[in-house]
Amino acid sequence: MDFQLSDEHEALRKTVEEFAREVVAPQAERLDREEEFPYDIVRQMGEMGLFGLPFPEAYGGMGGDFLSLCLAIEELARADSSVAITLEAAVGLGSMPLYRFGTEEQKREWLPDLCAGRALAAFGLTEPGGGSDAGNPRTKAALDGDDWVINGSKAFITNSGTDITTLVTVLCRTGERSNGKPELTSLMVPVPRDGFRVAPKYSKVGWHASDTRELVLADCRVPAVNILGERGSGYRQFLSTLDEGRVAISALAVGLAQACVDESTRYAKEREAFGQPIGGYQAVAFRIADMDMRTHVARLAYYDAAARMAAGRPFKREAAIAKLYSSTIAVDNARDATQVFGGYGFMNEYPVARHWRDAKILEIGEGTSEVQRILIARQLGLPV
Repeated sequence: MDFQLSDEHEALRKTVEEFAREVVAPQAERLDREEEFPYDIVRQMGEMGLFGLPFPEAYGGMGGDFLSLCLAIEELARADSSVAITLEAAVGLGSMPLYRFGTEEQKREWLPDLCAGRALAAFGLTEPGGGSDAGNPRTKAALDGDDWVINGSKAFITNSGTDITTLVTVLCRTGERSNGKPELTSLMVPVPRDGFRVAPKYSKVGWHASDTRELVLADCRVPAVNILGERGSGYRQFLSTLDEGRVAISALAVGLAQACVDESTRYAKEREAFGQPIGGYQAVAFRIADMDMRTHVARLAYYDAAARMAAGRPFKREAAIAKLYSSTIAVDNARDATQVFGGYGFMNEYPVARHWRDAKILEIGEGTSEVQRILIARQLGLPV
């Protein structure tokens, strides 16, 4: 058993680390303060091939694997979680369902621009009144001749309203099964489009430079051929998509947790109190040591889930564990880093304040911590 990265993975990690340090980090505070979407950074990430990391070269991708994507997300999150979630959502939620379940024609039409970062895709799952009850959407779609007609709304959708968003996949209720449960189907909506409206950006606690909006579909017509996979397969698709996405969100959480370790260690060496650096006091040093321990364990958890996924082995339980643990320790590390910085940790000019605001959503998005515990318990055979 070897937890060391391969030479190729390590080279990628170092490349993204350098990009995050030299390009992303210097802009992070301004982007957060001005709540500005990082178009220029996205363009550069596209040129680096980051949006195409896990996809075959035949579609414009880099021919890598899911761990490659996770490593990139982790390094970006050390600088700015908004940039990291832009990549994670664009690939894991936007492009990956198309690659996993789309037809060859659909993939060749959409993936090249998505892999190059020239366009972004989004996935419309959550609804204003739904939350964790994602399997019971109110958004409906009905066939009318050669078109699907969609009516409903989606909430908290990342990358859905940028100037380069070209595709939003929407989970819809398209009928009812014999057992009374809804028939769910994924439909791809090219945007902009008549009947498709993007609401203004949310005013959020964190992730200020990330694009997050509510979507409204009113008699929005899309061609019948824009169905993703088979009719009625939407529930299975989004469960699979979320399993993979939880590994990527875990990587993002680890990146934020590592950033808190990095900032706290640096500050504890420089800041003096009572005649010596505060890192010389056990109250501070032990706090940072605990932060580092938690981060290390969380990283191993997502490495394990990603390795199982790459090997084609079951990974639902491991993905849930990684997501649950890493999001929890990201919040813990952000709180502890703020404490290490004292009053300065409460000032937005210091990165730890941004990390503190960005961390909480990790316990909510792509499956709350409560949902992760349900998934783990079910994998243990418990009737929850």
